[in-house]
Amino acid sequence: MFFVDYSKQAEKFLERAEKIVAKRILSKIDELTNEPALRGSKPVHGYKEKLYRVRVGDYRILYEVDYQAKKIGIVEIDDRGRIYD
Repeated sequence: MFFVDYSKQAEKFLERAEKIVAKRILSKIDELTNEPALRGSKPVHGYKEKLYRVRVGDYRILYEVDYQAKKIGIVEIDDRGRIYD
């Protein structure tokens, strides 16, 4: 099982999101703790770090995985139209 570390942006997003949306996103993050390479997760190109994205409805979660430390870093959560800006 992996430990999850949230960025300030991700924490803010979850605080401000509608409860149903936040619940769905947290459920997907919980799935990531068991298997960081979830079916449907894809690498994100164009970033220095090796980031992955996973889709939750119209929202995207950008995250990085440290297999050595067993840590998932949630970098950003946002609407699919704004996430890559």
